[in-house]
Amino acid sequence: MKESTVVEQNVHELEPRSISIFGYQLIRETLLPEILGQDTPEILYWAGKQLARKYPLEGYNEIIDFFAKASWGHLELKNEKKHEMDFELSSPLIVSRVKSKAENYFQLEAGFLAQQIQQQKGVTAETFEHPVKKSNKVLFTVKWEKL
Repeated sequence: MKESTVVEQNVHELEPRSISIFGYQLIRETLLPEILGQDTPEILYWAGKQLARKYPLEGYNEIIDFFAKASWGHLELKNEKKHEMDFELSSPLIVSRVKSKAENYFQLEAGFLAQQIQQQKGVTAETFEHPVKKSNKVLFTVKWEKL
């Protein structure tokens, strides 16, 4: 059974539940930085890549679905060029993170996107995040080179 199928089965069992914004923020903004210290951005980026390896997805729509199921927010592909893609992430859960000047708190999502695109395209990929405070969204730019 594929890992992504296992995730779908587990997620369907949990669908009726809602996520506490306080609990989510407590872990993401307080606990993780406290445990990881100044290496938080690098470790979260690596962790995102590890999650993508564990749950390989076959296309952009599956990535978008994964973000929704993981309660990371609504991900939308905004633009695709020859060696670059732009995604936009929005969610009530990220509004306070964008406004709080919490730098590098989207590294988990950035690492996940980089690894998924890398696996799907057979390239070396890296993702850069750009929080946009006025719109309470995060823009991700994924850039790649051929192996």
